[in-house]
Amino acid sequence: MRRLVRWTALMAAAALLAAGCSSGASDNGEDDGGDAPLTAQKLDWERCKATGGGPAPSSDWQCATLKVPLDWSKPEGETIGLALIRAKARGEDRIGSMLFNFGGPGGSGVSMMPSYVSNVSSLRERYDLVSWDPRGVAASEGVRCRGDKEIRAAEAVDSTPDTPAEERAYFQDAAAFGKGCQKSVGKLMSHVSTTDTARDMNLMRQVLGDDRLHYFGISYGTELGGVYAHLFPKTVGRMVLDAVVDPGADTVGNAENQARGFQRALNDYLRSTGQDPEQGTRKIADMLRRIDAEPLPTSSPGRKLTQQLALTGIILPLYSKDSWPALTSALESAEQGDGSELLTLADGYNERDPSGHYGTTAHSQRVISCLDSRQRPTVAETKELLPRFERISPVFGASMGWDTAGWCHDWPVPGQHDTPEVNAPGAAPILVVGNTGDPATPYEGARKMADELGKGVGVMLTWRGEGHGAYGSGSDCVDSAVNAYLLNGTVPKDGKVCS
Repeated sequence: MRRLVRWTALMAAAALLAAGCSSGASDNGEDDGGDAPLTAQKLDWERCKATGGGPAPSSDWQCATLKVPLDWSKPEGETIGLALIRAKARGEDRIGSMLFNFGGPGGSGVSMMPSYVSNVSSLRERYDLVSWDPRGVAASEGVRCRGDKEIRAAEAVDSTPDTPAEERAYFQDAAAFGKGCQKSVGKLMSHVSTTDTARDMNLMRQVLGDDRLHYFGISYGTELGGVYAHLFPKTVGRMVLDAVVDPGADTVGNAENQARGFQRALNDYLRSTGQDPEQGTRKIADMLRRIDAEPLPTSSPGRKLTQQLALTGIILPLYSKDSWPALTSALESAEQGDGSELLTLADGYNERDPSGHYGTTAHSQRVISCLDSRQRPTVAETKELLPRFERISPVFGASMGWDTAGWCHDWPVPGQHDTPEVNAPGAAPILVVGNTGDPATPYEGARKMADELGKGVGVMLTWRGEGHGAYGSGSDCVDSAVNAYLLNGTVPKDGKVCS
């Protein structure tokens, strides 16, 4: 399981369903302009090239590279390049640039932005739509901690160890992953934090020529937006945070939130199919125990469905209600002894293509989140927590509980904080959008974010819906409120609810 989550899981679910599934500023928020040579740089925009084996974006899209300091405490020192992508505003009444971060941490904005543009076409009338690969991600010094063969071998590692031997294998694999990351990126590993990226955003704002940062953050991107607002409150423009990460949750709290959120979504899914949630949950948990003891055969040569892959396959379609039918089909096949459909869903989440090549979002995600968080629960502490996790979710609890110790086990660099600072006194109003049925970032986190941003800053908008995120998910009420705010500056009433 992932400590934090990524919006790309939604895109993977949508693709599978469609295909058919059998410092630039001081800490008080005063903008000091950053390092003059970097703020004065000119971006060389040109037509984007194909990346990752896919086709190049249409001619509407331009790409460029922004130079940023490797170490923000030494702004005149070594630099690295960040890959940017943009589509220029269509209308004449342009406001500025709108930056998008789609979550993770570790998601590639360069590859994601062209896929997402249909959701935000109305915003393009007044904004240049801009996204980027944050430091340590994809085309911006991207991290690859292990090769495809090692990733495939790791699929056999039990994520809920039941014996001393399984426990040793689990933590040996975790330690090996961290060492592989360090070998891949070296000194960059200490400079990929959310704070570093927030400072990159401030430099990006200046180089793009904007007095204020207009921003749309989704999932982990909400945490990044909150950290930016804390560091640079006076430069906050129109900012939307959708599918909100709880800023007050530490490592254990985040894992509990996700266990609770995915179990809640699973209950809603079971009700939609006419099943009693308690009985349906028990049935799925029993199936997972059987798979743990004996992985299921699949149609993929040489591959079996392990318990962890099955869990991942269940999680992916819970990101979107439109994918629930795919989950029904996959669970029915698994009950009949065929793990092929759940494996296909898991491969979608894990970015595994038909040739057996894996993407690196999870690698970047782990490097960033382990630098952000300094909490490192011990094995003993995790074992004490497991009963609580299993009460929260009989299906997801054990894996997410073990993850609190395994995710950053024996990590080569220390973490920076327990929870992020997001209070932003003096910032312009920030629209915080929470979905009551969000599985990955439960609704309660949105209220906490709005409160922590501060009175008069955090403005809460609620959607009583399902799936990860609210904007562009089928609610005219949500979309209208967000568009009115971003396009016209009309701030909705705090506490507005869309059914």
